[in-house]
Amino acid sequence: MRRLSLFLASGLAALATHARAQTAIPDTIVTGTRIPAPAERVPAAVTVITRQQIEERGYQSLAEALVSVPGVRLAPLGGLGAQTTAFLRGNSGRAVLVLLDGVPLNDPAEASGAFNLGNDLLFDIERVEVLRGPTSALYGSSAVGGVINLVTRRAPADRAIQPYGELAGGTQRTLRGGLGATGTVGAFDYLLSGQSASTEGSNATAPRFERSLGERDGFRGGFGTARLGWTPRQGSRVEALLRWRQTNSGLDNVPGDDPNYSGEDRRYYGQLRGETRLLDGAWTTGLRIAATEDRRVYSNLPDRLGSATTRDFYRGTRTTLDWGNTLRLPSFSAFEDGALGFGLTHTGEEARSRSGGAGFQTLVDASQHSTGGYATLQYRAFGRLDLTAGLRHDATTGFTDATTWRVGVVLAVPEIGSRLRVSAGTGYAAPSLYQRFGVISSFFRGNPDLRPERSTGWEIGSETDIPAFGRANFATPSFTYFQSRVRDLINYDGGFSTLVNVDRARIHGAELGLTLRPAAWFETTAAWTITEAFDAATDRRLPRRPEHVVSITARVAPLPKLVIAPTVLFTGRSPEAAFASYDNGGNSYTYARSNPAGTVVNLTATWQAFEQAAVFLEARNLGNSRWEPANGFVTPRRSLLVGTRFAL
Repeated sequence: MRRLSLFLASGLAALATHARAQTAIPDTIVTGTRIPAPAERVPAAVTVITRQQIEERGYQSLAEALVSVPGVRLAPLGGLGAQTTAFLRGNSGRAVLVLLDGVPLNDPAEASGAFNLGNDLLFDIERVEVLRGPTSALYGSSAVGGVINLVTRRAPADRAIQPYGELAGGTQRTLRGGLGATGTVGAFDYLLSGQSASTEGSNATAPRFERSLGERDGFRGGFGTARLGWTPRQGSRVEALLRWRQTNSGLDNVPGDDPNYSGEDRRYYGQLRGETRLLDGAWTTGLRIAATEDRRVYSNLPDRLGSATTRDFYRGTRTTLDWGNTLRLPSFSAFEDGALGFGLTHTGEEARSRSGGAGFQTLVDASQHSTGGYATLQYRAFGRLDLTAGLRHDATTGFTDATTWRVGVVLAVPEIGSRLRVSAGTGYAAPSLYQRFGVISSFFRGNPDLRPERSTGWEIGSETDIPAFGRANFATPSFTYFQSRVRDLINYDGGFSTLVNVDRARIHGAELGLTLRPAAWFETTAAWTITEAFDAATDRRLPRRPEHVVSITARVAPLPKLVIAPTVLFTGRSPEAAFASYDNGGNSYTYARSNPAGTVVNLTATWQAFEQAAVFLEARNLGNSRWEPANGFVTPRRSLLVGTRFAL
């Protein structure tokens, strides 16, 4: 089966189980074409967050890992467990597709189809890959702004059992622990992983509000993963994976604090896949069946702010049947490394939800099926020019089909250590089941005839390794310019009675980066994202898309066993929609206002105390910033966590 990253059983697995800051996973098996290719030959902006970086930078959650990725802007409504939306290159939250080992995770019962990044932790994750730009030609619906793929940890090929784990505790009554084991026995390999986390948390409602009660919004979660793989011969593999997650968290509303508002979020995930090589290894074919179920319950009990009781329930399920192939093509003339990828995907989605109270209730009880076929082609010409193209057609029950395409070119100029890439493509996001079939009391009905949201975009970028002071890659500057047009955006009609395809957006911007490596023990990267995202009809900036986002990360190893990783995150001011921003008295503004800029400083330090055990310290929001990523919801206050990580 094809996935955003190639399935590497041995090389990745050995790295996954070291307790110390591990050797970086080479970015050589990343694909943006559904065909395995080295990272430098992918015609798109790709960021790979390795297990080493997850541990050295103290990334606990998926949201933490993504916050310094160029082009990504997060809008969390609190701490762990709170709704967290990603805006990728200025696109909406529903324009980001999230995968786990190549399987979509977006909840079909979520009203807009956006993925909530606030619940997933990373103890069982080997790497996170972020592919930016319209990629529906590869992955279908929702891949308008890009794709985020989580790759689970791998098993070592030379160990029958490799236990690993961590235990940490700190301020706000935070406790986090995990234990796992992985290994290979003959033709079989396995992974067992479990984690729990809890914290008293901090108040998500901004303290500037006169009615803020100061109550804390806690979090507790349990996570489990099991995988069994069988490799009867080289090139053939069967694998089963199960993953479970349940989180319970305190939630808040603005502008009024809400001490009895809580949420429970549970996900079941499973997949069975097999692949084999035919025609002397020239043809790799695979089949996968996967299923996910998301169950969410939000409860609001009577308190001093109100006597009403509400209990909102959401259940979304998705089943996926995927057949994928890679056929290696013969070389001719100056063209080599040719490959053709093709396959079919069939998906069934179902949503059952009930929310609201007396006189105002939202109901969804609907399902839909979609089938997509794709083909991708790639070749390398003259030993330095990589050419790729892809085409996909998707058909979903009840609305217009979608055909998407993508082309790209990467030119390597080794004489000056440069790589230049250009790509263009289209994307689409199918309307959610709520948008098509939702009902709100007697005054709102979804629109089953909605068209998919569609986009067309292109990008050009480069990166260059500059030698200096005896180092071949002393500095690596990079840039990417991107532009897209989005049409048929879904919004409420003037009477709030249904939804229509009415809005359009125009987006352009740049991702600028600079990595410096003045010494073997020091490396720092600065990333600056400039985003200009406008409503094409009103010429107003889109909400929660700041013009400037800057991140600075560093890896400092002053001693052989010590690694210090500071992070500085600056987010410029961004507009809020009308009625979505509030003054200190809790009164909403009837016109769009700007949300002030903010800076957050984090620090993680890891000391390899013993060969098989490390001690780490994670400090978050060192300056105790009161910055509001979304108007009214404040950054979690300063915290400190101390723990140990081991591999036996």
